[in-house]
Amino acid sequence: MNSENIEIRWHGRGGQGAKTAALLLADVCFKTGAYVQGFPEYGPERMGAPITAFNRISKNEIRVHSNIYTPDIVMVVDESLIHSVDVTSGLKDDGAVIVNTPESVEEVRKLLNGYKGRIYTIDARKISTEALGKNFPNSPMLAAAVAVSKVMERDQFIKEMRASYEHKFAKKPEVIEGNMKALTMTFDALEEVL
Repeated sequence: MNSENIEIRWHGRGGQGAKTAALLLADVCFKTGAYVQGFPEYGPERMGAPITAFNRISKNEIRVHSNIYTPDIVMVVDESLIHSVDVTSGLKDDGAVIVNTPESVEEVRKLLNGYKGRIYTIDARKISTEALGKNFPNSPMLAAAVAVSKVMERDQFIKEMRASYEHKFAKKPEVIEGNMKALTMTFDALEEVL
């Protein structure tokens, strides 16, 4: 994976926050001086419909303005999509796929069309339920994207996300702390396998 330019494709369902996570990742990377793109691909815009979102993060100016067909990292926010979408399509051999699931890497590998690259699993449902009291998988998946891609250091990411959440949820401090806990728990879980 080229640390100068990272391309990420997100697969989720409407209402799960995949688009929001992609936009937050672009925002936080931009604040650190990176060139970024964060955008969704619009299809049927309804709750539960499959959606795709994308990130480009680079140390150099980005001149490409298209969807991402050969991503470095694929984020699967809803594991049920593995059965209906070829989530590893175009995924680089030296890339990685990160799946929101309680299943083991070995179980997930069986479902990924023979993909031989790195696979990580994170139980974003469990983490968000514990940290936020509800299933909002986007914060844990956002932290997983940063942890695996290494687009920035953990401490810098946590600091930038706290500032972002404090701005966005100024009147809801419990939401800020819950999201911060979800980010930290995800990093802790992934640092054991990275």
